[in-house]
This record gives sequence, structure tokens and C-alpha cells, in this order.
Amino acid sequence: MRKADNPPGPAGQSSVEFLIVGGGIMGLWAAVHAERLGIKTLLVDSARLGSGASGGLLGALMPHMPDKWSEKKQFQFDALVALEGDIAALEAATGLSAGYRRSGRLIPLPKPHLRKIALGHSQDAETHWHHGERRFHWQVLDAAPVDGWIDPVAGESGFVFDALAARVAPRALVKTLVAFLGEAEHVRLVEGMEIESIDPDGGVATTREGSIHFGRCILSAGHRSFPILDGLTPGRHSTLGQPVKGQAALLKADIDAGLPVIFRDGLYIVPHEGGRVAVGSTSENRFGDPASTDGQLDDLLAAARTMAPVLADAEVVERWAGLRPKAIDRDPMVGAHPDHPRLIALTGGFKVSFGLAHRLAEVAVREAAEIPCSFKLPQGFALSNHIVAASHKT
Repeated sequence: MRKADNPPGPAGQSSVEFLIVGGGIMGLWAAVHAERLGIKTLLVDSARLGSGASGGLLGALMPHMPDKWSEKKQFQFDALVALEGDIAALEAATGLSAGYRRSGRLIPLPKPHLRKIALGHSQDAETHWHHGERRFHWQVLDAAPVDGWIDPVAGESGFVFDALAARVAPRALVKTLVAFLGEAEHVRLVEGMEIESIDPDGGVATTREGSIHFGRCILSAGHRSFPILDGLTPGRHSTLGQPVKGQAALLKADIDAGLPVIFRDGLYIVPHEGGRVAVGSTSENRFGDPASTDGQLDDLLAAARTMAPVLADAEVVERWAGLRPKAIDRDPMVGAHPDHPRLIALTGGFKVSFGLAHRLAEVAVREAAEIPCSFKLPQGFALSNHIVAASHKT
């Protein structure tokens, strides 16, 4: 791990153009964009980089349904298509693999009415799922396109194969991003540094080691961002977001890593390289220990073994739990604070962080640097939009 050239020491100070608070997937992508723009940046994390929700197991990159098209769905589609090339560039620069593969998604259709709906979505995909000459199909099939993976009984009315969906290995992607930044000229990374307070107007963050002076602060500390943002808007009682607990597991199974992700009713079964299959995930708004696993994960594992009988005797090699940031309006939360413009939010990805982080981070960094971006952020993603939503719930 490379440290800052002038990290704050006892009674010490440091000064940077950008301070990025939080070393999860969004913060790391923000640091990559800052490096490419040549901006002197310090990224700090209170723990190990990627140790929060970004260090999970699933890595499913699932598109929205192709119906009722909107700017939000277009943004996600463009981001998912672009991610393939962005990850390839990181892998070429580092020599590492992020475990990315556009393997597709398989959705069983247990009822006739679901097949009718899926056929409509197939036409929607033909209309919307194209990028230049590339087209991604939503196929409705009588039988699964691969044998021995999903229980045929699960799809009594057929199956959907979605060719846009992909997967990435979360920890491998974090490792690849950190390796890229480890050779950076303009970005420095510091682990184990707790930010005690942020004065965005004064451009100062305090730590036990000293003060950090910044031009802009990009706040990407996951669910820990919400209390900081709440404190900048006194008098409002509704929080801008909350942590949501998720549980997942990793199985050891001798299967083809190129098999499609299986999805149904919140259950994800995600094949990865090296004979590993991830299963998840829960969404718990109320919980005790955020790091514990329990019977809810056992239920998911039982459902996965039924859905994919090849996993019936697969060994569980890891059980995982963590907290994901869910903004009040559910969508990601990005952009300058309307009352404190030197602070830029970059959080709230909840279930879509890995598919959107590279694009959301680019928007945040370019806004902070006052440099135009080649694509537009959906209006609902803006921090100002979430603040309005919170004010309506007071």
C-alpha cells in the first residue's frame, strides 16, 4: 500500500486538491478518474480498502427490465456496456483479472402469465438494448439454453436468457483498482485513517493524526456518508439514507465459470472462476449484528440447491454479511451539496454499485473539477433530489 507523500502526523497537516473519503468501489473508481485527470488526490479509508460492502461475494451486473424506458435505464445500460472496456483497460495496465464476464442471466418462468410478460420485454429489448452495432437480446425460450445447470421444473412456462447481464468478482475488481492506483502519480491511498469531522466550507477534514486541507471533498463512505450529509442540513428529521444488511455465501462446485447467472425473486446464483459459485442475497432493513449470518442465508442456500441441483452437495466455503448504502430515494446519490458545494456526494448505490460506480465516479470527479462530462447524470440521482425527497418526509 502506498501512503500519502505528506500524510498528517501528530499536529501535522496535508493539503490536496481532492480528498476522497471512503475506499470502496465508488471511491476507488473516483481515484482512478482523478489520476487520469492529473488531480492531486488523497483517498482515505477508516479500515482496509474494499472491506465494506464492496468486499462481498456476488458481483452480479444485472440490467433493469427493458420496458418503460427512462433516462435512468438508459444510463444503466450505457454504464453496463462501457464497464467491459473500462475493466479491460485496468486489467491491461495491472496484469490482473477482475473476474469479469458477460455470461448472461437465466430467469425461470414458472407461470404462463410470466411468459406473456417476458415476450413483451423481448420486444422492448429489441428497441432499447443496442449500442452502435452491438445488440443485446432478451430471449424467451421453451427450455434452458444449457443442460444440467438449472432445474427444468423451475421453468414450467419457459426461461428468459438475458444476454446483457454480466458478473465480476468483487474482491478481484477491488484488488485490480488498488493495484492500478498503487502505481499512480497523482493519487495516494491511506488505510486505517478515521475522518473525525469535515468542514466543507473551510476545506478542512480532521483526523487524530492532524488536519487535511482540500479543495474538494468527495464523500464515498457508503452508508457512513449519510450521517455526515444529514449533519450538513440541520432542522431536517428524515435521514438521507440507511444501511441495509445483506447476506451471501460462496460455494465450491465443479461447474463451468461461463454459465449464466440464475435469478428469480431476489435469489442470485452467480458462477465465478476457480470453481466458485456465489449465492445471495438478503435485504434486511432491521438487524442486530451487521456482520453475522443466520437462518435467512440458510434459506437462500436451500433455495439455490433446489434451483440448481448440481449444487446440492456443494461445500460452503464462506458465509458473508455486510451493510449496503440505500439512499432515501433508493437511487444512487451523486453531486455537490447545494449549500456546501465543495463537498460532493458519491454513495447510495445499494444493489447497483458495481455496474454503475465507474460512471457515477466520473460524474462526481468531473463535477468537482468543473470539467464537462460526456454523459448526463439522471436527475433522480442528484444529491439535491434526495435532499428534496427527505424534506418531504419530515
